[in-house]
Amino acid sequence: MSKKSTFLFLLMFTLLSAHAQKKNVFVFVVDDLGYFDISAHGSDFYETPNIDQLVSEGVDFTNAYSSHPRCVPSRYGLQTGKAPARVGAPGKLGKDKCELSESEISIGQAFKNNGYTTFFAGKWHLGETVATWPQSRGYDSNIAGCSAGAPKSYFYPYNVPQDPKRSGNHRNIEGLEDGEKGEYLTDRLTTETVNYLKEEHTKPFFAMLCHYGVHTPLEAKSALVEKYKAKLQTLSFDGLEFELKDGETKQHQNNPIYAAMIESVDQSLGQVIKTLKAEGLYENTIIVFTSDHGGLSNRGVGNKRKIATSNLPLRAGKGHVYEGGIKVPLVFAGGISHKKNISTQVTTNLDIYPTVLDLCSLPLLPHQHRDGISIKKAITHNKIEQRTVYWHSPMSRLRSTGDTNCTVVRYGDLKLFDFFTEGRYEMYDLSKDPFETTNIYTENGKQENKLTQLINTWRKEIDAVIL
Repeated sequence: MSKKSTFLFLLMFTLLSAHAQKKNVFVFVVDDLGYFDISAHGSDFYETPNIDQLVSEGVDFTNAYSSHPRCVPSRYGLQTGKAPARVGAPGKLGKDKCELSESEISIGQAFKNNGYTTFFAGKWHLGETVATWPQSRGYDSNIAGCSAGAPKSYFYPYNVPQDPKRSGNHRNIEGLEDGEKGEYLTDRLTTETVNYLKEEHTKPFFAMLCHYGVHTPLEAKSALVEKYKAKLQTLSFDGLEFELKDGETKQHQNNPIYAAMIESVDQSLGQVIKTLKAEGLYENTIIVFTSDHGGLSNRGVGNKRKIATSNLPLRAGKGHVYEGGIKVPLVFAGGISHKKNISTQVTTNLDIYPTVLDLCSLPLLPHQHRDGISIKKAITHNKIEQRTVYWHSPMSRLRSTGDTNCTVVRYGDLKLFDFFTEGRYEMYDLSKDPFETTNIYTENGKQENKLTQLINTWRKEIDAVIL
């Protein structure tokens, strides 16, 4: 072989090797899972051995947040890296409406543009028509991603509610019409995802499994429900079931159906990881585990809706911009190198987009994920970046979850609430009061004025909806 031929051979081999070593990405999202809804974070009732294992092997973020305390805006933030308030979500199109315009480059599209195959399964909840669903927004494959925010039933047929009173305005889940009676939705989505992972992959992949669980309706497999009913008999709880604060706040994690739903998504994660390892993909796949916002722990005073969990000692839950509504589990694991198992980096789900691009050595798209930052250095070298983060919630659901309209900024450890409809403020120092028990706001205080100005400037910049 001539020197020229040898050089060309080595060059081709190097390029092929580099291609083969491109990192895969797998993002696993649970719906409505609170920060303390996993045993690794201290739950005594729920059992999450597979999540716990991932926490122990990866980097666990203790200051991770969703970009909004409700499903639709949070999912827009995850897919785009933009604060949902930039497109008036929620509010501009209504409380449960937001979609990705054609001009948006979704996180899936970004990877597809870099030669990846892309896969989506589960809850999308962004857009009313096929033209706005995953297959039209950068994903080669889409399983059950549509306008539905929750199933009518977790048991097949998923579009037939077990409780007729729940038929309401719930949209149908599309694309799972070929199931078998009694099939459980969490299991079906897992099977579809595992089958995808077992395919021959000639290119790197970006995959998302966004479970409908553990969102209502509260329905689970009977054997698991019985397991937790029995476990409940061995536990005791002090005090009332609900406290009148931020609406009515559930005080105990004691719902056996919800516990069973959590175990099902934990089993799903276990099957995904088992498959990645069996296929020789685990060490080359970046795994991201998170939730879209805090657990459903609050309801309006006098409302009799079923409440899933307690986020205590965090304050409030889904719908609220207190810590219980926006603090979420976030773990990076699998094909990453890291220096420390726990990170205190303040981060939101807007950061997932630029971070996984960065971890895969792909170009960032700052014009797209303009509100997210890469936290790669926090993962690989435990480097902490100081930052300011914002939330805007202009469509309160006082009757449903007990929350009220507000804009919030976290600046360092200070967190200021502007309840703009009511003309009042609250401020907490999370370094001393992580559970937001003592309002330290003082009118015309130096820090208060600074944070108020930050909020006013940010709302003006993004043209925030004030209803």
